Amino acid sequence: MEWEKFIEFTTGLPVINTELLLAGVSNTVPIKVQISRWEKSGKLIQLKRGVYVLSDIYRKIDVYEPYAAWLLKNPSYISLEKALEYHNVIPEAVPVYTCVTTKRPAKFVSGIGTFLYRHIKTALFWGYESVTVNHQTGFIAAPEKALLDLVYLNNITASLEYFQELRLQNIEKIDPKRLSDYAARFKKPRILKAAKVIEEYIHFYREEEKQL
Repeated sequence: MEWEKFIEFTTGLPVINTELLLAGVSNTVPIKVQISRWEKSGKLIQLKRGVYVLSDIYRKIDVYEPYAAWLLKNPSYISLEKALEYHNVIPEAVPVYTCVTTKRPAKFVSGIGTFLYRHIKTALFWGYESVTVNHQTGFIAAPEKALLDLVYLNNITASLEYFQELRLQNIEKIDPKRLSDYAARFKKPRILKAAKVIEEYIHFYREEEKQL
């Protein structure tokens, strides 16, 4: 396959899955060799085996990272600090797209970002929403679930000092009732305690705002 023909076929795709390109092809070896050459020359960027994006100079559609995160490993949703950044609940920009999945942990590093996958049991795989940009759909934890996932997966002992260090902001985006309901679904005493500490932080934050 010539590069011009490949571009014509894939230019409208944000992410290229070679399985679709090779479907119905009797001898896939020449195409696989060509794709490998294009990757080495920088025309293609590999996200994982069989999944690529065009390099910037050829790409006409920006890749929506939450969509790429889901495509790399699904089911999954973005959570922890990256979800908190997305909801503007913490001020820092987070370089790693940390996701939770019911499958095995994994890490993918490419030109469009670093995607880290943490395992969570199926009973705790909930509390996320779908977000679509340019017809690309990704999944991101609600701020309440992102906070609880953070405490749960990182085995954090919740304290006011910890959440102060996290510099939670825009706390009106955190629904105390939903936080409490979500914490109860974990069926873990330390997660229930974490929810109460977060509620204390919210109260403390609001009192400080009144004094400004």
